[in-house]
Amino acid sequence: MEIIKYIVPCHFGLEAVLKREIQDLGFQIVSVDDGRVVFSGDKKAGAAANLYLRTAERVLIMAGEFKAASYDELFEGTKKIPWEDFLPSDARFWVAKAASIKSELYSPSDIQRIMKKAMAVRLGDHYKISWLPETGASYPIRVTIKKDIVSVGIDMSGPSLHKRGYRVSPVIAPISETLAAALLMLTPWRRGRVLLDPFCGSGTFLIEAAMIAAGIAPGSKRSFLAENWDGFIPRQAFREVRREAEEKVIADPDLAGTLQGFDIDPGAIRHSRDNARAAGVEPYIHFQEKDVRALSNSKKYGFLLTNPPYGERLEDRGQIRELYEALGASFKKLDSWSMYVVSAYPDAEKAIGRKADRNRKIYNGMLKTYFYEYPGPKPPGKQKKPLKE
Repeated sequence: MEIIKYIVPCHFGLEAVLKREIQDLGFQIVSVDDGRVVFSGDKKAGAAANLYLRTAERVLIMAGEFKAASYDELFEGTKKIPWEDFLPSDARFWVAKAASIKSELYSPSDIQRIMKKAMAVRLGDHYKISWLPETGASYPIRVTIKKDIVSVGIDMSGPSLHKRGYRVSPVIAPISETLAAALLMLTPWRRGRVLLDPFCGSGTFLIEAAMIAAGIAPGSKRSFLAENWDGFIPRQAFREVRREAEEKVIADPDLAGTLQGFDIDPGAIRHSRDNARAAGVEPYIHFQEKDVRALSNSKKYGFLLTNPPYGERLEDRGQIRELYEALGASFKKLDSWSMYVVSAYPDAEKAIGRKADRNRKIYNGMLKTYFYEYPGPKPPGKQKKPLKE
Protein backbone atom coordinates (compact mmCIF):
# COMPACT_ATOMS: atom_id res chain seq x y z
CA MET A 1 0.00 0.00 0.00
CA GLU A 2 1.46 3.32 -1.06
CA ILE A 3 1.59 5.90 1.73
CA ILE A 4 1.20 9.54 0.72
CA LYS A 5 1.65 12.77 2.65
CA TYR A 6 -1.21 15.28 2.46
CA ILE A 7 -1.06 18.99 3.26
CA VAL A 8 -4.26 20.42 4.73
CA PRO A 9 -4.46 24.22 5.21
CA CYS A 10 -6.88 25.70 7.74
CA HIS A 11 -7.67 28.97 9.53
CA PHE A 12 -4.81 30.25 11.66
CA GLY A 13 -5.36 29.36 15.30
CA LEU A 14 -7.59 26.39 14.55
CA GLU A 15 -4.96 23.79 13.74
CA ALA A 16 -5.81 21.72 16.82
CA VAL A 17 -9.42 21.34 15.68
CA LEU A 18 -8.33 20.09 12.26
CA LYS A 19 -5.75 17.78 13.82
CA ARG A 20 -8.45 16.12 15.92
CA GLU A 21 -10.68 15.72 12.87
CA ILE A 22 -7.89 14.01 10.94
CA GLN A 23 -7.11 11.71 13.85
CA ASP A 24 -10.79 10.83 14.18
CA LEU A 25 -10.67 9.64 10.57
CA GLY A 26 -7.86 7.29 11.58
CA PHE A 27 -4.98 8.99 9.76
CA GLN A 28 -1.46 9.60 11.08
CA ILE A 29 -0.42 13.18 11.84
CA VAL A 30 3.02 14.05 10.43
CA SER A 31 3.32 17.68 11.52
CA VAL A 32 1.33 20.70 12.66
CA ASP A 33 2.36 24.20 11.62
CA ASP A 34 0.75 27.62 11.53
CA GLY A 35 -2.30 27.34 9.30
CA ARG A 36 -1.78 23.74 8.19
CA VAL A 37 -1.63 20.10 9.21
CA VAL A 38 0.27 17.38 7.34
CA PHE A 39 -0.92 13.78 7.61
CA SER A 40 -0.16 10.48 5.91
CA GLY A 41 -2.45 7.86 4.42
CA ASP A 42 -3.19 5.83 1.33
CA LYS A 43 -4.80 7.13 -1.88
CA LYS A 44 -8.27 6.65 -0.49
CA ALA A 45 -7.33 8.87 2.47
CA GLY A 46 -7.10 11.88 0.17
CA ALA A 47 -10.63 11.29 -1.10
CA ALA A 48 -11.92 10.80 2.46
CA ALA A 49 -10.23 13.99 3.68
CA ASN A 50 -11.90 16.02 0.95
CA LEU A 51 -15.32 14.57 1.71
CA TYR A 52 -15.27 14.48 5.53
CA LEU A 53 -13.08 17.29 6.88
CA ARG A 54 -15.26 20.14 8.10
CA THR A 55 -12.53 22.60 9.10
CA ALA A 56 -10.04 22.19 6.21
CA GLU A 57 -9.69 24.78 3.46
CA ARG A 58 -8.44 22.25 0.90
CA VAL A 59 -6.45 19.03 0.57
CA LEU A 60 -3.12 18.86 -1.25
CA ILE A 61 -0.93 15.91 -2.19
CA MET A 62 2.60 16.70 -1.02
CA ALA A 63 4.65 16.32 -4.19
CA GLY A 64 7.95 17.27 -2.59
CA GLU A 65 9.86 19.39 -0.12
CA PHE A 66 13.37 20.82 -0.47
CA LYS A 67 15.58 23.77 0.44
CA ALA A 68 16.09 26.65 -2.00
CA ALA A 69 17.73 30.00 -1.32
CA SER A 70 18.26 30.86 -5.00
CA TYR A 71 16.24 30.53 -8.19
CA ASP A 72 18.73 27.97 -9.51
CA GLU A 73 18.10 25.82 -6.43
CA LEU A 74 14.36 26.32 -6.86
CA PHE A 75 14.56 25.13 -10.48
CA GLU A 76 16.69 22.09 -9.71
CA GLY A 77 14.67 21.14 -6.63
CA THR A 78 11.41 21.34 -8.57
CA LYS A 79 12.88 19.35 -11.44
CA LYS A 80 13.90 16.53 -9.09
CA ILE A 81 10.30 15.93 -8.02
CA PRO A 82 8.94 12.84 -9.88
CA TRP A 83 6.12 14.75 -11.58
CA GLU A 84 5.50 11.85 -13.94
CA ASP A 85 4.22 9.85 -10.96
CA PHE A 86 1.42 12.39 -10.49
CA LEU A 87 0.74 14.03 -13.85
CA PRO A 88 -0.12 12.34 -17.17
CA SER A 89 1.41 13.61 -20.41
CA ASP A 90 -1.63 15.77 -21.27
CA ALA A 91 -2.04 17.29 -17.80
CA ARG A 92 -2.90 20.97 -17.55
CA PHE A 93 -0.64 22.24 -14.78
CA TRP A 94 0.38 25.58 -13.34
CA VAL A 95 1.53 27.10 -10.06
CA ALA A 96 -1.76 28.56 -8.89
CA LYS A 97 -0.36 30.16 -5.74
CA ALA A 98 3.07 30.82 -4.27
CA ALA A 99 3.58 32.17 -0.76
CA SER A 100 6.91 33.12 0.80
CA ILE A 101 7.59 33.62 4.52
CA LYS A 102 11.00 34.72 5.84
CA SER A 103 12.78 33.38 2.74
CA GLU A 104 15.34 34.57 0.22
CA LEU A 105 12.89 33.97 -2.62
CA TYR A 106 9.92 36.28 -2.24
CA SER A 107 8.53 37.13 -5.71
CA PRO A 108 5.39 35.01 -6.33
CA SER A 109 5.45 35.60 -10.09
CA ASP A 110 9.11 34.56 -10.42
CA ILE A 111 8.57 31.50 -8.22
CA GLN A 112 5.56 30.48 -10.34
CA ARG A 113 7.38 31.00 -13.65
CA ILE A 114 10.54 29.12 -12.70
CA MET A 115 8.71 26.18 -11.14
CA LYS A 116 6.40 25.83 -14.15
CA LYS A 117 9.46 25.72 -16.44
CA ALA A 118 11.18 23.08 -14.28
CA MET A 119 8.04 20.93 -14.26
CA ALA A 120 7.73 21.20 -18.04
CA VAL A 121 11.36 20.16 -18.53
CA ARG A 122 10.95 17.12 -16.26
CA LEU A 123 7.69 15.99 -17.87
CA GLY A 124 8.96 16.63 -21.41
CA ASP A 125 12.07 14.55 -20.77
CA HIS A 126 10.07 11.70 -19.25
CA TYR A 127 7.36 11.55 -21.90
CA LYS A 128 9.90 12.26 -24.66
CA ILE A 129 7.93 15.15 -26.14
CA SER A 130 9.14 18.68 -26.83
CA TRP A 131 5.72 20.26 -26.38
CA LEU A 132 3.20 19.42 -23.67
CA PRO A 133 -0.39 19.74 -24.95
CA GLU A 134 -2.00 20.49 -21.56
CA THR A 135 -5.41 19.47 -22.87
CA GLY A 136 -6.25 17.03 -20.06
CA ALA A 137 -7.38 17.33 -16.45
CA SER A 138 -6.23 20.24 -14.29
CA TYR A 139 -3.49 19.91 -11.67
CA PRO A 140 -3.01 23.26 -9.91
CA ILE A 141 0.13 23.46 -7.80
CA ARG A 142 0.36 25.41 -4.53
CA VAL A 143 3.73 26.33 -3.07
CA THR A 144 4.81 27.64 0.31
CA ILE A 145 8.39 28.72 1.00
CA LYS A 146 9.09 29.18 4.70
CA LYS A 147 12.63 29.90 5.89
CA ASP A 148 13.88 28.71 2.47
CA ILE A 149 12.11 25.33 2.74
CA VAL A 150 9.92 24.81 -0.31
CA SER A 151 6.75 22.77 0.23
CA VAL A 152 5.02 21.74 -2.98
CA GLY A 153 1.44 20.46 -3.08
CA ILE A 154 -0.97 19.36 -5.81
CA ASP A 155 -4.48 20.65 -5.14
CA MET A 156 -7.06 17.87 -5.00
CA SER A 157 -10.00 20.03 -4.00
CA GLY A 158 -10.44 22.77 -6.59
CA PRO A 159 -12.72 25.42 -5.09
CA SER A 160 -12.09 25.86 -1.36
CA LEU A 161 -13.73 23.28 0.86
CA HIS A 162 -15.77 25.97 2.59
CA LYS A 163 -17.92 25.88 -0.55
CA ARG A 164 -20.15 23.03 0.57
CA GLY A 165 -22.72 23.65 -2.16
CA TYR A 166 -25.61 24.61 0.12
CA ARG A 167 -25.22 28.38 0.27
CA VAL A 168 -27.72 29.13 -2.48
CA SER A 169 -29.07 32.27 -0.82
CA PRO A 170 -26.21 34.18 0.88
CA VAL A 171 -26.40 37.36 2.96
CA ILE A 172 -23.88 40.15 3.38
CA ALA A 173 -20.69 39.21 5.27
CA PRO A 174 -21.54 35.60 6.18
CA ILE A 175 -19.13 33.55 8.27
CA SER A 176 -17.41 30.84 6.23
CA GLU A 177 -18.66 27.29 6.57
CA THR A 178 -15.26 25.92 7.63
CA LEU A 179 -14.80 28.60 10.29
CA ALA A 180 -18.34 28.09 11.60
CA ALA A 181 -17.72 24.35 11.91
CA ALA A 182 -14.39 24.90 13.68
CA LEU A 183 -15.87 27.34 16.21
CA LEU A 184 -18.73 24.94 16.88
CA MET A 185 -16.19 22.17 17.54
CA LEU A 186 -14.40 24.38 20.06
CA THR A 187 -17.51 24.35 22.25
CA PRO A 188 -18.82 21.42 24.35
CA TRP A 189 -22.02 21.34 22.26
CA ARG A 190 -23.09 17.90 21.16
CA ARG A 191 -25.99 16.35 19.33
CA GLY A 192 -29.27 16.56 21.23
CA ARG A 193 -28.50 19.73 23.18
CA VAL A 194 -30.16 23.03 22.28
CA LEU A 195 -28.14 25.35 20.05
CA LEU A 196 -29.49 28.82 19.31
CA ASP A 197 -28.16 31.58 17.06
CA PRO A 198 -29.98 34.90 17.65
CA PHE A 199 -28.30 36.53 14.61
CA CYS A 200 -28.52 33.58 12.25
CA GLY A 201 -27.88 35.53 9.01
CA SER A 202 -27.57 32.82 6.37
CA GLY A 203 -27.93 30.02 8.94
CA THR A 204 -24.36 28.74 8.71
CA PHE A 205 -23.75 27.81 12.37
CA LEU A 206 -27.02 25.90 12.58
CA ILE A 207 -26.66 24.19 9.21
CA GLU A 208 -23.16 23.01 10.11
CA ALA A 209 -24.46 21.76 13.46
CA ALA A 210 -27.35 19.95 11.78
CA MET A 211 -24.99 18.27 9.31
CA ILE A 212 -22.78 17.10 12.17
CA ALA A 213 -25.79 15.82 14.14
CA ALA A 214 -27.25 14.04 11.10
CA GLY A 215 -23.90 12.54 10.08
CA ILE A 216 -23.89 14.33 6.71
CA ALA A 217 -20.40 14.67 5.23
CA PRO A 218 -19.64 18.34 4.44
CA GLY A 219 -18.46 17.51 0.92
CA SER A 220 -21.42 15.33 -0.01
CA LYS A 221 -23.10 18.06 -2.11
CA ARG A 222 -20.06 19.08 -4.16
CA SER A 223 -17.41 17.69 -6.48
CA PHE A 224 -13.62 17.76 -6.19
CA LEU A 225 -10.97 18.44 -8.81
CA ALA A 226 -9.23 15.10 -8.24
CA GLU A 227 -12.40 13.24 -9.24
CA ASN A 228 -11.53 14.21 -12.83
CA TRP A 229 -8.01 12.77 -12.69
CA ASP A 230 -6.94 9.59 -14.37
CA GLY A 231 -4.12 7.69 -12.79
CA PHE A 232 -2.59 8.70 -9.47
CA ILE A 233 -5.82 8.99 -7.44
CA PRO A 234 -8.28 6.41 -8.83
CA ARG A 235 -11.83 7.64 -9.33
CA GLN A 236 -12.98 4.52 -7.53
CA ALA A 237 -11.57 5.96 -4.29
CA PHE A 238 -14.05 8.84 -4.41
CA ARG A 239 -16.93 6.54 -5.35
CA GLU A 240 -16.18 4.33 -2.35
CA VAL A 241 -15.96 7.14 0.20
CA ARG A 242 -19.16 8.73 -1.14
CA ARG A 243 -21.00 5.44 -0.79
CA GLU A 244 -19.66 4.98 2.75
CA ALA A 245 -20.69 8.56 3.64
CA GLU A 246 -24.26 7.96 2.47
CA GLU A 247 -24.50 4.95 4.79
CA LYS A 248 -23.54 7.09 7.79
CA VAL A 249 -26.39 9.61 7.45
CA ILE A 250 -28.78 9.54 10.43
CA ALA A 251 -32.47 10.35 9.87
CA ASP A 252 -33.55 11.50 13.34
CA PRO A 253 -36.77 13.50 13.79
CA ASP A 254 -35.80 14.14 17.44
CA LEU A 255 -33.25 16.68 16.20
CA ALA A 256 -36.09 19.04 15.29
CA GLY A 257 -36.41 21.80 17.84
CA THR A 258 -32.91 21.49 19.28
CA LEU A 259 -31.47 23.83 16.63
CA GLN A 260 -32.97 27.31 16.51
CA GLY A 261 -32.14 30.38 14.44
CA PHE A 262 -33.52 33.86 15.00
CA ASP A 263 -32.96 37.12 13.18
CA ILE A 264 -34.79 40.45 13.16
CA ASP A 265 -34.39 40.58 9.36
CA PRO A 266 -37.12 38.56 7.58
CA GLY A 267 -34.85 38.32 4.53
CA ALA A 268 -32.20 36.56 6.60
CA ILE A 269 -34.77 34.01 7.75
CA ARG A 270 -35.73 33.30 4.13
CA HIS A 271 -32.06 32.92 3.17
CA SER A 272 -31.42 30.59 6.10
CA ARG A 273 -34.34 28.36 5.18
CA ASP A 274 -33.23 28.23 1.54
CA ASN A 275 -29.71 27.21 2.55
CA ALA A 276 -30.92 24.63 5.08
CA ARG A 277 -33.17 23.12 2.42
CA ALA A 278 -30.24 22.91 -0.02
CA ALA A 279 -28.12 21.22 2.67
CA GLY A 280 -30.84 18.66 3.35
CA VAL A 281 -31.31 19.69 6.99
CA GLU A 282 -34.33 22.03 6.86
CA PRO A 283 -36.54 19.70 8.98
CA TYR A 284 -34.00 19.84 11.83
CA ILE A 285 -33.81 23.64 12.27
CA HIS A 286 -36.43 26.07 13.48
CA PHE A 287 -35.97 29.55 11.98
CA GLN A 288 -38.02 32.50 13.21
CA GLU A 289 -38.06 36.27 12.81
CA LYS A 290 -37.29 37.58 16.29
CA ASP A 291 -35.43 40.44 17.97
CA VAL A 292 -32.59 39.46 20.32
CA ARG A 293 -34.38 41.42 23.06
CA ALA A 294 -37.24 38.92 22.97
CA LEU A 295 -34.93 35.92 23.30
CA SER A 296 -36.08 33.26 25.73
CA ASN A 297 -35.99 29.48 26.11
CA SER A 298 -37.35 27.09 28.73
CA LYS A 299 -34.63 24.46 28.15
CA LYS A 300 -31.62 24.27 30.46
CA TYR A 301 -27.95 23.85 29.55
CA GLY A 302 -28.37 25.24 26.06
CA PHE A 303 -25.86 27.09 23.90
CA LEU A 304 -25.85 30.48 22.24
CA LEU A 305 -23.41 30.52 19.32
CA THR A 306 -23.49 33.61 17.18
CA ASN A 307 -21.72 36.04 14.87
CA PRO A 308 -23.45 39.39 15.57
CA PRO A 309 -23.08 42.45 13.33
CA TYR A 310 -19.87 44.44 13.90
CA GLY A 311 -21.07 47.64 12.20
CA GLU A 312 -20.74 46.76 8.52
CA ARG A 313 -24.35 45.59 8.28
CA LEU A 314 -25.96 48.49 10.13
CA GLU A 315 -26.41 51.97 8.67
CA ASP A 316 -26.12 53.50 12.14
CA ARG A 317 -23.02 52.08 13.80
CA GLY A 318 -24.11 53.71 17.02
CA GLN A 319 -26.68 50.93 17.36
CA ILE A 320 -23.96 48.32 17.78
CA ARG A 321 -23.36 48.86 21.48
CA GLU A 322 -27.09 48.72 22.17
CA LEU A 323 -27.33 45.47 20.24
CA TYR A 324 -24.53 43.82 22.28
CA GLU A 325 -26.08 45.11 25.50
CA ALA A 326 -29.34 43.44 24.49
CA LEU A 327 -27.48 40.19 23.77
CA GLY A 328 -25.85 40.31 27.20
CA ALA A 329 -29.18 41.00 28.93
CA SER A 330 -30.90 38.12 27.13
CA PHE A 331 -28.07 35.73 27.92
CA LYS A 332 -28.25 36.67 31.59
CA LYS A 333 -31.87 35.49 31.69
CA LEU A 334 -31.04 32.07 30.24
CA ASP A 335 -30.45 29.93 33.30
CA SER A 336 -27.47 27.55 33.05
CA TRP A 337 -26.75 28.38 29.38
CA SER A 338 -23.37 28.88 27.69
CA MET A 339 -22.59 31.59 25.13
CA TYR A 340 -19.95 31.80 22.40
CA VAL A 341 -19.63 34.99 20.33
CA VAL A 342 -17.33 35.71 17.39
CA SER A 343 -17.01 39.43 16.73
CA ALA A 344 -14.74 42.19 15.48
CA TYR A 345 -16.51 44.77 17.65
CA PRO A 346 -13.75 46.02 20.01
CA ASP A 347 -16.09 46.77 22.93
CA ALA A 348 -18.02 43.50 22.77
CA GLU A 349 -17.22 42.37 26.32
CA LYS A 350 -17.99 45.77 27.84
CA ALA A 351 -21.31 45.98 26.03
CA ILE A 352 -22.26 42.39 26.92
CA GLY A 353 -21.57 43.35 30.52
CA ARG A 354 -19.26 40.49 31.37
CA LYS A 355 -15.67 39.61 30.65
CA ALA A 356 -15.34 36.37 28.73
CA ASP A 357 -13.81 33.39 30.51
CA ARG A 358 -11.59 33.08 27.46
CA ASN A 359 -11.16 34.78 24.11
CA ARG A 360 -9.28 33.62 21.05
CA LYS A 361 -7.98 35.70 18.17
CA ILE A 362 -9.56 34.34 14.98
CA TYR A 363 -9.13 35.60 11.42
CA ASN A 364 -12.37 35.57 9.42
CA GLY A 365 -10.78 36.06 6.00
CA MET A 366 -8.58 39.14 6.44
CA LEU A 367 -10.70 40.46 9.31
CA LYS A 368 -9.33 39.99 12.82
CA THR A 369 -12.06 38.86 15.18
CA TYR A 370 -12.26 37.41 18.68
CA PHE A 371 -14.10 34.34 19.87
CA TYR A 372 -15.54 35.13 23.29
CA GLU A 373 -16.33 32.10 25.44
CA TYR A 374 -18.86 32.19 28.30
CA PRO A 375 -19.23 28.53 29.39
CA GLY A 376 -22.13 27.73 31.68
CA PRO A 377 -22.44 24.89 34.20
CA LYS A 378 -22.24 21.33 32.95
CA PRO A 379 -25.44 19.28 32.98
CA PRO A 380 -25.51 16.08 35.04
CA GLY A 381 -23.88 13.09 33.40
CA LYS A 382 -20.90 12.58 31.16
CA GLN A 383 -20.23 15.45 28.79
CA LYS A 384 -18.03 15.99 25.79
CA LYS A 385 -14.92 17.91 26.80
CA PRO A 386 -14.04 21.04 24.81
CA LEU A 387 -10.88 20.87 22.75
CA LYS A 388 -7.66 21.63 24.59
CA GLU A 389 -4.84 23.11 22.58
